[in-house]
Amino acid sequence: MNDQTPKAYVRPKDIDNRASFGQRLQWRLETIAWDLIYWGPMKMLGPDKASDFGGWLVKKIGPLLSQHKTMRRNLRLAFPEWSETQLEQTAMAAWESAGRTAGELPHLPRIDPYTSGRVEIIGLDVLDGIRDSGKGAVFISGHFANWEIMPAAITKRIPHAVMTYRALNNPHIDKRIADLRHDYGTAVNAPKGIGTRELMRALAKGSPIALMNDQKFNEGIAVPFFGHEAMTAPGPSRLALKYQVPIVPVSTTRTGPARFRIEFHDPFIPEDTGDQEADVRRSVERITGFIEAQVRAHPGQWFWQHRRWPKEAWKAAGIT
Repeated sequence: MNDQTPKAYVRPKDIDNRASFGQRLQWRLETIAWDLIYWGPMKMLGPDKASDFGGWLVKKIGPLLSQHKTMRRNLRLAFPEWSETQLEQTAMAAWESAGRTAGELPHLPRIDPYTSGRVEIIGLDVLDGIRDSGKGAVFISGHFANWEIMPAAITKRIPHAVMTYRALNNPHIDKRIADLRHDYGTAVNAPKGIGTRELMRALAKGSPIALMNDQKFNEGIAVPFFGHEAMTAPGPSRLALKYQVPIVPVSTTRTGPARFRIEFHDPFIPEDTGDQEADVRRSVERITGFIEAQVRAHPGQWFWQHRRWPKEAWKAAGIT
């Protein structure tokens, strides 16, 4: 199963082809700022101080952004019984978590899941069982804590596993992050939008794949999430059913500055009754239930800043 080799940087071509001269100039300026204002200074701080500083800084800036209102609406929808104090404390914790993740990004090579002493891994027997089976699997997770740690925990044990990621609009920054992931140990990446065939080829060869399954997907199916219908991607479940491989839920929890716990939970194979749509729905509901349980366990470590539910859900709940 180790016939795959590290691949050259790939990205969806239409992102760049549609760009105007002004957009390309903006990308260059953003990249200069990225290198000089963010990456360089954070790199000099070291992982712990960069994590602390990033968390402090984003806690100051985050509440000034429009995403703060989205976050508070999401929290009110998910936890209607909470007080304003609880909502605000969790919102601030989520901003801090996002800031810590940004501060830690330049230091990923120093947060090796197996050699740095910064990552506790639970369920290693599950991961090794997938590796030794030679049949592939679909790892699923969500945007918790520093979600960049989890892919490396998989690929350093199963080098031919294929990770998915969302390409950034800025090709220069996107390339930098892709190179960082490669150096961190994630050699085979499939960008969303052009990676479906690669994922299918990987599963057909017996290689595992990993996807995030916690964000809004407009073309998905509506399943309950905190009691409200949320459009959710069925892709991971469809792939697991098609290739008859297990789905392996994975959680990432922050335990301190640049320190984490990763757990590989018990795998399950989606039920195959012959009614594909019903089978997919049950699997998506099970995955979403896992994500919800993780959010409830660590609400300040999830990425609340995105619009997970439609506006209609907010309106129906009387949230403005």
